[in-house]
This record gives sequence, C-alpha cells and structure tokens, in this order.
Amino acid sequence: MSIDHDIQSEDTLDRNDHRRIGRDLDLFASDPLAGPGLPLWLPDGAVIRSELERLVVEESERGGCRRVYTPVLAKRELFERSGHWVKFADDMYPPFQVGGEEYVLRPANCPHHALVYAARQRSFRDLPIRLSELGSMFRSELSGVLSGLSRVRQINLDDCHVFCRPDQIADEVALAIEAVRRCYALLGLEVAEYRLSRRGDGPNYIGSDEQWELAESQLAEALDQLGLPYRDAAGEAAFYAPKIDLQVADPAGREETLSTIQLDFQLPERFDLSYVGSDGQRHRPVMVHRGLLSSMERMVAHLLEHSGGALPAWLSPLQVMVLPVAGVHEPAAAELVERLSRAGLRAEPAPADESLGARVRRAQERKVPYAVVLGDREVADSGAALRLRDGRQLSLSWDALVHELGMRVANRSQDLWG
Repeated sequence: MSIDHDIQSEDTLDRNDHRRIGRDLDLFASDPLAGPGLPLWLPDGAVIRSELERLVVEESERGGCRRVYTPVLAKRELFERSGHWVKFADDMYPPFQVGGEEYVLRPANCPHHALVYAARQRSFRDLPIRLSELGSMFRSELSGVLSGLSRVRQINLDDCHVFCRPDQIADEVALAIEAVRRCYALLGLEVAEYRLSRRGDGPNYIGSDEQWELAESQLAEALDQLGLPYRDAAGEAAFYAPKIDLQVADPAGREETLSTIQLDFQLPERFDLSYVGSDGQRHRPVMVHRGLLSSMERMVAHLLEHSGGALPAWLSPLQVMVLPVAGVHEPAAAELVERLSRAGLRAEPAPADESLGARVRRAQERKVPYAVVLGDREVADSGAALRLRDGRQLSLSWDALVHELGMRVANRSQDLWG
C-alpha cells in the first residue's frame, strides 16, 4: 500500500496539514491500483468516519428525517431531466452501456430523492417530508487538483432533502441551521460567518424573478428568526437557487464552506412534483437541500487540521491506552481493558515490553486522550493513575474511571475532564 503522491515528502507539508496527520496517525492511504482521488480508509480513519456518520444519522432522525437508500448509478436520462447533465457533464464520469441503455454514476443524489417523493401521491398534510441519505457520489476531478481527503473523486455525503409548502420554508431552513450548529458544537467548530448567497447579474440563473425573490426573502427570514448576522453575497448562489453557506475558518484563518442550505424551485418543476392542497388542487412543493457536515472526506480533513489530530475523545480511534508498569501488572491491565470495552470505550493495553516512558510517548504521538498507568499500588487498590492528553494527572478507582470516561464519550463531550 502506498501513500498519496502529494504526501510522500513530509518536509514539504505543514505539521497541521491533514495529509501529514493522516499518515502519521495511520488514518488513510491510497494505492495506484485504486487510483488517485479514491482514498482507502484505514481502520483508525474508519472509526472517525463511522462516529461522524452515527452523529448525523441521530441528528437527522431527531429533526424528523426519514432515511432512504438509492442507487449510485442511474440512466443518463435522469440527470438530463434534473439538469445536471447540461450543467455538469464535464464533471461527471462518461456513460456506460447496460442492456443497450446509457447509465452514469451520480454526481448528486437529489434526483433520486425527487423520485422517492414522486413514488406516491402527497397531501398538504404530509408536508414537510424530509428524506436523508448517507450516500456516495462521484466527480470526475482532474488529477492535478486532487489532495488527500479534501479533494477526491468519490465523496460520501450526508444529504437531506426537504419537500415543503412555500409557507414552511423559513421554519425548515431555521431547523436545518440549528441542526448544523448542534453538530458543530459537538465537534468544537465555530461558524465564522453566515453568508446569504444570492443571484447576481447575468443569464446563468434559471427560474422566475418571483421564485428568486421568494427564496431569498425566506432564507433571510430564517436567519433573522434565529437572530444570526449574515453577509449578503450577490453572485454566489447556485444556478438554480440561493443558499446559506456556513463558513468556518482553518488554522491559518482562511474561510471555507462546509455546510450549505439551498432552496430549489427548479427540480420539483423538472420532475413535475406536486401535492394536493386544502383546496383539492395540485400544488408544487419547494425543495430544500441541506447537508449537516459536508462530505465525510472534507469534514475529516478539516477536523484533523483544526485539532492537529487531537480529536475529542468520542471521535478518537483509540480512547484509552492502559500501561502496565511491568509484566506482573499485565493481567490487571487486560482486566481493566475488558471493563472499559464493555462500557463502550475503545481501549487497548500497551504491554511492558519497553520502558514506561517510551509507551507514554507513543500514546502522546497517537493523540490518545487517556493513558492509564497500573503499578503495584494501583493493582493492590483497584486504582488507576490517569494521564490526560493535555498533561493533567489524576488518581481514581476503576469504577470511577470507567463511569467518568464512559459518560464523557457517550455525551460526546468536548472536554477531557472537569
């Protein structure tokens, strides 16, 4: 297995570059047989991703979303209908033949979700309908722009599409913003700026002036409803609708967009989506595109750089390393690891085959939040000498250790202690 060509030379990378951190912590790699821009998630990196996926599933369900599964490929005709083929054909993979028909890998899953909505007749009483999916999408990126996890050819996105009535837009957008803010709080991220991306001048936008005015006013209303200051950004909208971009800052102070909330009047029209209103007539729903955490790849890249690899304990691949002082203490270490594991913690022993100092340094290099030292006194008293990643040291019983660490991880606490 090899590492991406752009992370082979450690000297050329900043120590907080996620590519260097990913290599040092053994989180992801690539192989020429897999191809550039298609990272291999190694076991420890897969732990981080799976914890993020669990968070977004829980948050989506809390917000009334229903999970769906849709295929990663479809007939070319689907994306012609949605408008993706006209706008993004150069960024999509070429069609391939299946039974005499052309199929393509999807660049987005919103067309599939429109089909899910259209699977049966809807009433105004059914709305809003919130559909979410952790799905893979594919972008035909040029090799020169690929970079670690931040620019890849397959992205895995937690995506939600809300189908609602026009009078529900502002409330749905506000709910989406609040969900993103809750997730960011658990990840230790702050929103540097809320940006209302409006359309600019020019012919590159589709839809009527009335639709654009309604959409922009509803997004502004949602931000005002939450009391959030925002920057007007004319010309930054998607071609089909305005959006709210939640900007975050990297360690160098540069802003980037992770999460977005977009309104869409066009896809419901292209797929002739409707609901039966209180007047018995067919009406067109509005589609809200929302992503809580961006793609798993981009979010992990940002978190690694934001934290320098020292992730919150609940996200850390290894949460507790147990260090027996000598070989005689190894049975007790194995017993403590078993208790921690039963409590849902990721723990492992570091056998006494080298000095205690060397093993403590190894725990620090791996960014392990908690290291537990067991010597004669600790084994005799069923106690533990706890070393926190931030340098603090505590003495406590096994029961207190298992309870406290288990509670902090279960609550997704940002703080290691106290």
